[in-house]
Amino acid sequence: MRERLAAGEHVPTDMYSCRDCDHDWPCQDARLALLVEFDGDRVGLMMYLAVHLTRALQAMPDRHPALIVGQIIYWVPRRRG
Repeated sequence: MRERLAAGEHVPTDMYSCRDCDHDWPCQDARLALLVEFDGDRVGLMMYLAVHLTRALQAMPDRHPALIVGQIIYWVPRRRG
């Protein structure tokens, strides 16, 4: 899977921290970039993040799955009414 963000920006490491700022990925800058890039395509964004969720669950088997889901998925804005 090709990284959607340009090289050198806020992309995940193998252990799902941000390569640029070392915060959990997606960090604030990555979240903003993803929202801008997907431009309202919530389904596309969730599919993209689902692939990363699968990888993160495999990469961090000792971390509780709910924490990983929270890190990768729960930041996405909810649809309005």
